[in-house]
Amino acid sequence: MLLSWAQWVGDLPSSIALRESLYVWPFLESAHVLTLMLFAGTAIMLDLRLLGVSFRDVPATAFTDRLLPWTRAAFAVMTITGALLLFANPVRYYFNLFFRVKLLLLVVAGVNIWWFHARTHRTVGQWDVGVGPPRAARMAAVVSLAAWTGVIVTGRLVAYNWFDCDIQPQPAIVNWAAGCRVPGAEAPQ
Repeated sequence: MLLSWAQWVGDLPSSIALRESLYVWPFLESAHVLTLMLFAGTAIMLDLRLLGVSFRDVPATAFTDRLLPWTRAAFAVMTITGALLLFANPVRYYFNLFFRVKLLLLVVAGVNIWWFHARTHRTVGQWDVGVGPPRAARMAAVVSLAAWTGVIVTGRLVAYNWFDCDIQPQPAIVNWAAGCRVPGAEAPQ
């Protein structure tokens, strides 16, 4: 069902026009990567503060008040441009193993952000200044650093066709994970 939807979207005239655009496609890719750099830079700074590794003299609330607007703005632009890139070539991304891993890591990062802001950040008044961040804040920072690093790496690897379905033979686990439909192949046990 999802593949049918991806094929339908990929056949839309606007999807084809975007994919084949001489200027818009490179602009979207560039905007996506540039806002990714802004997002990652501010997120790393926030995570390092939560780990207590750097910016220890800056209150956590002041730090987040200054950086979160930039982080959120970069995330918004990054999400919009990423959605447009997906819209332009949905079938290719559907079968891309690295894109699937990237989506899983985005879910992990999103749950981590939600958990941190719903639970841990509520007690920031207790550890805002002079006290090291609690274990939950440090763990959120570690998960964030790992998840976003994985998103960046897998996002970069999406461009490579190491596991494209039209390159066979491949291990059965790769065909299964990428959603490849190979005649005569079975899913791994």
